[in-house]
Amino acid sequence: MNYLCALRFLALSLAAVASVAASVSASAPDRRCTCRHRDGATYELGQTACIRVGDVSYLARCQMDLNVTTWRKLRDGCPTAGLTPTGVPPAFIP
Repeated sequence: MNYLCALRFLALSLAAVASVAASVSASAPDRRCTCRHRDGATYELGQTACIRVGDVSYLARCQMDLNVTTWRKLRDGCPTAGLTPTGVPPAFIP
């Protein structure tokens, strides 16, 4: 009988630990926490933006740091899109 009690106690203990671990897991970021860009636009946590200060520009991500939203620099410069000339496609002739 002691063996069954020990197994029951172990099963209940594991269930309690699993329940606590599930409740402590990371939750979704609070949508009220945002970073504000210099132009007044707001960005949610995790979003990136090109920050320009004077002649310097860098890519930054909005994130929390000690319960305060802040811009974290990811890299110098900002990504740009560009097209490379590949020639003009041939005209469609029906």
